[in-house]
Amino acid sequence: MRIIAKRALVDFWEKNPAYRDAKGQLEAWYVEVKSAAWRKPTDIKERYRNSSILKSGRAVFNICGNKYRLVVKINYPAQIVFIRFIGTHEEYDTINAEEI
Repeated sequence: MRIIAKRALVDFWEKNPAYRDAKGQLEAWYVEVKSAAWRKPTDIKERYRNSSILKSGRAVFNICGNKYRLVVKINYPAQIVFIRFIGTHEEYDTINAEEI
């Protein structure tokens, strides 16, 4: 999968020292997804059982035991993952993950 854009992940853990605990898991997620070849939502659930599959090609990943949430939009035919949101669980509660 092609991921757009890793910079969003780096900016997240660099913007606040309290978020640095997410760095290792976000880097691992990035490496795994980059080598994945998701064709359908069930491909995501096979690897990330705690992820949530939403409408409009979106998926939500729990980071650091659900302390943080990562929302992506996936174009399966083009094999592209667009990072739409990364934030605390509290910040996630203020967005509409199906539209972001």
